Amino acid sequence: MIRTILFLAGLAAAWPAAAALNVFACEPEWAALAKELGGDKVSTYSATHALQDPHRVEARPSLIAKARSARLVVCTGAELEAGWLPPVLRESGNAAVQPGRPGYFEAAQFVTRLEIPARLDRSEGDVHAAGNPHIQLDPRNLLAVAAPLAKRLGELDAANAGHYAEGHQAFAEKMRQAIARWEQAAAPLKGMRVIAQHRSFSYLFNWLGLVEAGTLEPKPGIEPGSAHLAQLVAQAKTQQVRLIVRTPFDSPRPGEWLAERAGIPLVILPFTVGGSERAQDLFGLFDDTLVKLKGAP
Repeated sequence: MIRTILFLAGLAAAWPAAAALNVFACEPEWAALAKELGGDKVSTYSATHALQDPHRVEARPSLIAKARSARLVVCTGAELEAGWLPPVLRESGNAAVQPGRPGYFEAAQFVTRLEIPARLDRSEGDVHAAGNPHIQLDPRNLLAVAAPLAKRLGELDAANAGHYAEGHQAFAEKMRQAIARWEQAAAPLKGMRVIAQHRSFSYLFNWLGLVEAGTLEPKPGIEPGSAHLAQLVAQAKTQQVRLIVRTPFDSPRPGEWLAERAGIPLVILPFTVGGSERAQDLFGLFDDTLVKLKGAP
C-alpha cells in the first residue's frame, strides 16, 4: 500500500501544462472531489497523503511552491490545517488564494459539523473550536460540498463553467445512487459498538448508526496510558464492543494491545482516498470501508 501511495504522490508532483485550473488540495479527498467535478479541466495536487496525519504536516518549500502557482486552494477548514496551512499560504505570496479571496475554499463551511465543544479548555486535549473536522467520512457531506465547489470552479474558470456544472450533476447522481446502495448494505451494522483510536470516524458512525463506545485516546491528541487502556478492556467486554478501528497513520500499538486483551479485532479503515488498495477514489473509499466493517465477526 505504501508503494501505491508514494507512486500517486509522485504523479501529483507536477502541474500538467494543459490543465485550465490548478487546484491545491489540503487532503486527498478534496483533490479527488475537484477531479470528479472538473475532469481534464483541472489539475489537482494534494498536500497530504493517506498515511499522513493531516493535523501534523510540515510547511515545507515544495508545498509553498505548489500554493504559489495554484488558482484554487481547497481545504477542510475547521482548524484541521491550522498548524501548517497559514505559513504555506503566507510564504507562497499568492494573493489570490488567501482566506477570504475567491481562490480559497473551506469545505467544512458547507456541512453540519459534529462535536462542537461547549467550552474551550486545553486540558480537554486537542479540541477544535469549530467542531470535528473529519467531515469526509459521511458521503452526504461530499454532496453538500460538491455544489459550492463546482460553482467556485466555474467562477474562477468561466470559460468552462458549463463543464463544471455538468460534472457536478453527474457526480451528484452517481453519489446519491451509491449512498442508497451503501446504506442498504450497512443496515445490519446499525447499533454496532466500536472503539476508535481518535475521533476520526465520528461522521461515519453518525451516518451509519454505529455507536462509539470509547476512544483509545483518553482525550483528543493525548496518547493512552495504562490505566485508560485497562478501563477500555473492561468497557469493551461489558458493552459488547465488536471492533476497534484506526486510520492508516495511527500508531498500531494501542489498538493491538487492546485487541489482544479484549479479544476483539482491530481493523484499519482507509479514512481517505489512497488509504487502502481499493480506496483509490471517493467511491472506493466507502466501498472498502463497508467491506472492512462488515467483515467484523
